[in-house]
Amino acid sequence: MNMTDWFLSELDSEAAKSRRVLEQVPEGKRDFKPHERSMAFGYLAELVAMIPSWVGMAVMLDELDIAPVDGPKYKPQPMNTSTELIAGLDKAVAQAREALQQTTDAHLATPWRLLVGGKTVMELSRHVVIRDTFLHSAHHRGQMTVYLRLLGAKVPSVYGPTADDQSFG
Repeated sequence: MNMTDWFLSELDSEAAKSRRVLEQVPEGKRDFKPHERSMAFGYLAELVAMIPSWVGMAVMLDELDIAPVDGPKYKPQPMNTSTELIAGLDKAVAQAREALQQTTDAHLATPWRLLVGGKTVMELSRHVVIRDTFLHSAHHRGQMTVYLRLLGAKVPSVYGPTADDQSFG
């Protein structure tokens, strides 16, 4: 199996897990934080919905500056409902799928850079960036399940049964 096919199957698996978590997002809790240093729940949910778009960026762009000195700042439209979050996830997954279908394993072995204010903070092979993107997604989904529990919402099965969902995802 080549890397692109493996990443496409991983994308499907990750998207299904993220969808189950995003389906449980209660409305009106966007600003909830379990601790003053925690990120707000709305931002966290948007992050989980949009992380698959990073796959497309790792394939299609040679670098990304997340805080360009004189450039425009990325300001996404807030997603306030579970429906909006799932629509965002679906769009991000479609972009990632298209990028993966158009690339090759040889291209995925080439370097990709993350910059902040014009300075390189990370340079890795694209396939490593994509792998780390999937790991990053799992990390933030895990955070979301803690927030869901604290908010009294249902915690869905992601990797196995929960107290609220006895399925195996």
